[in-house]
Amino acid sequence: MARKWPTALGLLAGLLALAAGLDHGGTALEQWHLAARWTARVGFPIFLATYLASSLYAVYPAPWSRALARDRRWWGLGFAASHTVHLVALIIATRLDPEPRTLLSLIPGSVAYAFMVLMALTSNRAAMRALGRNWKRLHSTGIHVIWLIFMLAYAKRIPAPETRAIGTVMTALALSALMVRLLARRNRGVPAYG
Repeated sequence: MARKWPTALGLLAGLLALAAGLDHGGTALEQWHLAARWTARVGFPIFLATYLASSLYAVYPAPWSRALARDRRWWGLGFAASHTVHLVALIIATRLDPEPRTLLSLIPGSVAYAFMVLMALTSNRAAMRALGRNWKRLHSTGIHVIWLIFMLAYAKRIPAPETRAIGTVMTALALSALMVRLLARRNRGVPAYG
């Protein structure tokens, strides 16, 4: 029971980011745009903890990396909780925006959310047994799709001067996380969780 705290942390982080955005914007549109932006930013480190959990243990076996790998499910559910708050903020910001988004621009995020929901719903032993090998395929594909959407979302901010710093830092973090996962594949002799 005590190991479920990453899920509560994800929800709390999302709600605090939402509240901060709503407190700092001048207009309702600015408030909800800030809330959407900040909830995405607090969800990203929680996602990275999930994305890197077993890989960090494979590359650097230590008590902290073992605990992270052991609790990966709860970190993943924490990300799902946090990013559900982000989705609410994003939907409201999009509805308030006078310039509607194109259907095409909504497809990548919608695919990532579909995977997030499927992964959250199947993050239990009963689903693992029922899906068999397909469980691992779903979760492996899903986590990489979400990683790609985050990476592309931050990389597209690099060209604009006002968002270059955050885009560069977050893109570098995403690419570094991928490198850790690739390095972990070379360390197959070290037991990894999942």
